[in-house]
Amino acid sequence: MRTTLDAPARLRFQDRRHAGSALANELRGYAGRDDVVVLGLPRGGVPVAFELALTLGAPLDVFVVRKLGFPGHEEFAMGAIASGGVRILNPSLTDELAEHGALIDSVTARELTELTRREQLYREGRAPMSLKGRCVILVDDGLATGSTMLAAVTALRKHRPARIVVAVPVAPREACVRIAREVDEIVCAITPESFSSVGRWYDDFEQTSDEEVKELLAIALLAWSRHSRVPPEPN
Repeated sequence: MRTTLDAPARLRFQDRRHAGSALANELRGYAGRDDVVVLGLPRGGVPVAFELALTLGAPLDVFVVRKLGFPGHEEFAMGAIASGGVRILNPSLTDELAEHGALIDSVTARELTELTRREQLYREGRAPMSLKGRCVILVDDGLATGSTMLAAVTALRKHRPARIVVAVPVAPREACVRIAREVDEIVCAITPESFSSVGRWYDDFEQTSDEEVKELLAIALLAWSRHSRVPPEPN
């Protein structure tokens, strides 16, 4: 396991594409490898992953994860779900969540519907890439609690990749350490002591739209096809 943490908080990102360029510099050792696949967590992780995939010369796909937020306080994560039927609950809220089983199930059902919608929308009929035996780089625009990324990692293991690398532009150190226990490598470009929120570290943190995700995936697929002459193998 390798963990790359850059503690100083001197750096801010112009936008998600700029953040992807910063990660590409940290992950340049993976450039040009035939076994690498980059997966962006929609929606905000896709522009970051797009820039990383183009720089590394790797194919890009999405890995859909949905946060389970408390109704009325959605920014407060109870946990997350991911493709493959995985649900992760926030371990720091064990006692509180024990009293809200029905609420959690209701939120999970709603978010599962949205997860399925996004998978169908973004791929536009394309099958997911084969991840078995590949080096998979999971990318988001930042971590807060890490629950969303942990759900993604847990779900990803079902695809039997050879190596799992998590790459994020910004996160609190404790979240990176938590994820590091579960993956082969994690790269956090900056880990500010006073974190507050992911958006604080971007000049432009406008919400990424479904249309932008679809457009970036299409551009990345075209670029990869030209680069490799062979489209990524589907499952």
